[in-house]
Amino acid sequence: MRMSRICPKCGKEMSDTAKFCNQCGYRFEERQLFCLWCGAKVESGDRFCPECGRSLSQGGPGPQQNAGWQNAGQQNTGQAGGGFTKDEFISMSKSGVGKFVDAINDMTGQEGKTDIRLRELVSEVFRRHTVEEREELFISGTKKTTPAPENMTADWPNPWLFARIFLMFLVVFAGLLVMILQFSNTNAIPGAMFIGALIVPFSLVIFFWETNIPRNISIFDVVSIFFIGGVMSLIFTLILYGYIYVGELNYTGAILVGIVEEVGKIVVAGHYVKKRNTSYILNGLLLGACVGAGFAVFETAGYAFSALLYGGIPNMIDVLILRGALAIGGHTLWAAISTAGLVIAKGERPFDRKMYLDPKFLKFLFLVIALHAVWDMPITLGQSVHLVQWVLCAVAVVIVLVLLSSGLRQVSAVSERARRQKRNANM
Repeated sequence: MRMSRICPKCGKEMSDTAKFCNQCGYRFEERQLFCLWCGAKVESGDRFCPECGRSLSQGGPGPQQNAGWQNAGQQNTGQAGGGFTKDEFISMSKSGVGKFVDAINDMTGQEGKTDIRLRELVSEVFRRHTVEEREELFISGTKKTTPAPENMTADWPNPWLFARIFLMFLVVFAGLLVMILQFSNTNAIPGAMFIGALIVPFSLVIFFWETNIPRNISIFDVVSIFFIGGVMSLIFTLILYGYIYVGELNYTGAILVGIVEEVGKIVVAGHYVKKRNTSYILNGLLLGACVGAGFAVFETAGYAFSALLYGGIPNMIDVLILRGALAIGGHTLWAAISTAGLVIAKGERPFDRKMYLDPKFLKFLFLVIALHAVWDMPITLGQSVHLVQWVLCAVAVVIVLVLLSSGLRQVSAVSERARRQKRNANM
């Protein structure tokens, strides 16, 4: 099969000998790969370093794959009599997504169909908001501002602050890159590592905080869980890695990584579920997102540091941008999903360790372990554009939206029950 080169800027397929894209003008550059352990030069197809002999697919708290430019192979588009028409494919895709959404909705145990209103979810993002609106958001979550159950509204939320946080961090990151690339200021490198790793995960945390309709978790608690929970989940993960040897990141190794890291995060997130004795699915999404985001930020910063040591500043920037973009569907959402599953298994009962073995929870845990494992597997299809990871991001987003819909229905049921009880008490 003849290999071709894909332009990373516009996606046009070029010949494998092309030096620049004739559509957008992008110039192809050959990037040298380095061993993250000893710094020796390696080729894109090497699995082990020729100098130190260590695996090239392992590093940091958990294994990672070396990033490099690879040619994308041409894919067969189907042959006569052996494929599907466009309309048939779209119809089957919609049917498959619908069944998947229904399956996740059934796992939540909430009555009613999934109702996802994306337009309402982003309706306030591009509108102007006052300082008073921002301040009103930041004081929510305290005892004086948490609404009583009968006063909670279960309408689809209209978060907007997360987008402002994202833009703020993006501007800061861009400024730090200017300091590094234009002024050769190495003092800006640590800041760029941390902010670059922070942009997407922390913005997602703010999104979950804004969509937490019960308004019972303050911004101080969110930041505290993000930092402390993130570090503790990494520590638990490293402890588990001490007992579970992963070795090469093949299919088996990827499954082990998924098990270790998802268990490490849910143990810490479960502590916060127990501490708050919460029964709200939306609380579970937020608490899990805080822990998962902290995990993601510190892990990415560590990978960026390794890339800097052995590949230089350009390699560090590549790692930050790639991992930052893919963070939209990684650790933050995985931990949010599994923690929401733990809350679903808990219900209104007091927290008990046996709930970690509840089938209602295990379904969600196995689901995120599967997502994580497939993410790390050495699948070659679409590797040059990280196709597998983008598809998994989309799947994780869909699951979160279904859980959000179920969480809103739960709030509606709780609010209606509280109002009914209040009316009966006043009769």
